[in-house]
Amino acid sequence: MNRRVVITGMGCATPLGNSINELADGLYSGHIGIGRLSLFDAEQFPVRIAAEIRGWDTSLIGRSPRWRDAPRQTQFAIHAGLCAAEQAGIADAVPDAERMGVYLGCGEPFADFTTFTRSIGSSTTPKGDTDECDATESFAQIAARMFDPDIEREYEPDMPAIHLAELIGVQGPVANCISACVSSTQAIGESMRMIQQDEADLMLCGGAHSIIHPFGLTGFLKLSALSQRNDDPQSAVRPFDADRDGFVMGEGAGLFILEELEHALRRGAEIFGEMTGYGSSQDAFRVTDSHPDGRGTEAAIRRALASARLNSDDIGYINAHGTGTIMNDKVETLAIKRAFGQQAYRIPVSSTKSMLGHATTACGAIELAVCLISLRDGVIPPTMNWETADGDCDLDYVPRNPRELSCRHMLTQNIGFGGQNAALVVSRYDEHRSGFSASSTQRAA
Repeated sequence: MNRRVVITGMGCATPLGNSINELADGLYSGHIGIGRLSLFDAEQFPVRIAAEIRGWDTSLIGRSPRWRDAPRQTQFAIHAGLCAAEQAGIADAVPDAERMGVYLGCGEPFADFTTFTRSIGSSTTPKGDTDECDATESFAQIAARMFDPDIEREYEPDMPAIHLAELIGVQGPVANCISACVSSTQAIGESMRMIQQDEADLMLCGGAHSIIHPFGLTGFLKLSALSQRNDDPQSAVRPFDADRDGFVMGEGAGLFILEELEHALRRGAEIFGEMTGYGSSQDAFRVTDSHPDGRGTEAAIRRALASARLNSDDIGYINAHGTGTIMNDKVETLAIKRAFGQQAYRIPVSSTKSMLGHATTACGAIELAVCLISLRDGVIPPTMNWETADGDCDLDYVPRNPRELSCRHMLTQNIGFGGQNAALVVSRYDEHRSGFSASSTQRAA
């Protein structure tokens, strides 16, 4: 556990841009990547807005026709993963293929909704006195003719990780986890631990997702989780604001090369930051609600701080889950105050979902990229659309405008349906630091 883990490559695909610098420019300008939903006809839905990656071009991941029909999340993951590998200098040759792994947090991707509905419709067309068994048999026969097995295979959530392992030449452990909105955060944290425990020297990790399709939209509508500000999409997501009414579905990817420090130094890799802490927890309360005391989120934060060997006053910025739903923002604020005590009121907290939308399983990875950008530039992003104070949400949410802030340690956290919670601590790389201790960070501060 004493092996230090640094970031040597980053890549992304987001509604604000498909490179780290484009993402930074969008964040600092307060650009909001939310607009009219265009990936399918949503006119019959009560929600008709989304944070899409508009103008996506598969040429970003090469000219091979094999990617044309791949799910959007696979395309996003490959683009971001290859960008991270190229930046780390391993795209053409992995230093030791058996000592490198891939660990992603990707959810169930976009299904071929048109073919699915056609097959359902054809199998349930009245043909006399048919019963349920006849309809099921009819669907099986029609679906067997209509569905392409090669395309169906691509809808497995682990396919992005498998493709990336093949493209880069990774021969170590390859895995994918689905734990709702903490999936990519968990994948990054577990990758950090694998390197710390000498199970790997490099890990390509992060996540990707896109469920902007009729099934995805319907599911979140049933949970009453989505904003219905169709006439004003730019102000739809209002984290921590008294007038918030839900989140907007987003999509994208964030992938990173994590590497053992000495391994990175030996090959002369550029270091963009250091992964220092990871904590996860379970509310054990309800599937769709966090515990009202915020106990799960608080526990994840405390474990991340303990993992990093930091005190609460060492954290300079928090990138919140900040969905913009009534309960999430209230409970998350409470959890931050319970974990940080009075320090919570001095730590700036912002939600970039106000600009990026909610990329579900990929959100944590994209938000880690935001933290790395902020560490690099000494600027933290704002919470857009925060206008009206809420008595239950009384922290410094960096309203509307970015803020210059240079600090050493940042925390990013996520909360997922099912009760999962995860938090990461990312730090500015310091070549002279041999380890972490509360006393050393306090002296530096």
